[in-house]
Amino acid sequence: MRDEPDAPFAAKVPATLAGVRVDRAVSILTGVSRSGAARLVAEGHVLVDGHLASQRSVPLREGSELTVELCSAPVALEPDASVPFEVVYEDSDLVVVDKPAGVVVHPGAGSRSATLVAGLLARYPDIGDVADVSDPERPGIVHRLDKGTSGLLVVARSPRGYRSLVAQMGARTVGRRYLALVVGTLPDDRGVIDAPIGRSARTPTKMAVTPAGRPARTRYAVIERVERLRARGGWVARPSSLLACTLETGRTHQIRVHAAAIGHPVVGDDRYGTAASRGVLAEGRLFLHAGELTIDHPASGARMTWRSPLPFDLRAVLEGDHDPPCD
Repeated sequence: MRDEPDAPFAAKVPATLAGVRVDRAVSILTGVSRSGAARLVAEGHVLVDGHLASQRSVPLREGSELTVELCSAPVALEPDASVPFEVVYEDSDLVVVDKPAGVVVHPGAGSRSATLVAGLLARYPDIGDVADVSDPERPGIVHRLDKGTSGLLVVARSPRGYRSLVAQMGARTVGRRYLALVVGTLPDDRGVIDAPIGRSARTPTKMAVTPAGRPARTRYAVIERVERLRARGGWVARPSSLLACTLETGRTHQIRVHAAAIGHPVVGDDRYGTAASRGVLAEGRLFLHAGELTIDHPASGARMTWRSPLPFDLRAVLEGDHDPPCD
C-alpha cells in the first residue's frame, strides 16, 4: 500500500478527459499507476465535485472538480519467514493456503509487515515475478480475506496462473463457501441476499448496502440454530445461527455487510455489528471461515476443490466440540 498522505491534488477536469473513467483520469493527471489510481478510488481517497467517487469506472464531466488524496511511495516488500500459514496445495502455477485469523493478506494502512504476502515471498520467491502482471504491492493476490477471517485463499505463482485466476474471478466461476455464525435466529432455512454494496457515504472506510453500489449476491443455508455460546467468561444465552454462505460476487466485506443489512451481523464483527455480536470471541476475531474453495486449474483446466475444517477457537464457541460441514 502507501505511507502517510501527502497534500491533496486538485484540478478541474479538462475537455480532453471528458467521458474518461475516474481511475484513468486520476492516473493521467497525477502520474500514479492505473492500479494505484484504482486503489485510491477504492479506499476513498478520490472526490468528484466534493462527493466520494464510489466507482472507478464512472465517466467524468468537463469542469468537474477532482480532488485526490495522494500518498507517498509504496513500501518495499520484504520476505518474512515467521508469518504463520498452512500450505494446502502447491504447484508451479498456484498455491492454496489456509490463513489463520490475525494475519493480514497484503500491506496496507497500519499493516505493512508480517503479512501473508511477506510469508509467501519467503517460501516462494518466484511469486515476486508475478508482480509484472499484477499489482506489484500484492504479487499473486487475486482475492483476500479480512484479518479477522480464517480459511482458504488461492495465490497465483506464475503469470499464467494469475491471468487464469483473475479471469475466473471475473467470470464468477470460482466457488467460495464460508461458515459464518450470525446473531439471532434466522426464520428461513435458506435464502439469498441480493443487495448492491458500495462505499458508505457517511464513513468512506466502511462498506454499505447502497443503490449506488455494485451488484452483490450471497446465498446462505442454515446449518444449525443455537441458543447459547461459550464466551470468554463462560456460557451465555445468545441465540445465533450457523450459516453456510456461498458468494456469487466478491465485494469487499460482502458477507459482513449483507448479514448486518438483514439484522443478523456476524458474531465478533465490531465494525458492522451491534452489542449482541461482541464479547464472545477474542478482539478482532470474526466467526467467519473460508471453508471451501473451488477453481479450474490454470494449466489442466481440471476442476479442483479444497476444504478447511472450522478452527478450534470457533468450534469452542458452539455447544459441543463438533465440526459442521460447509454444505
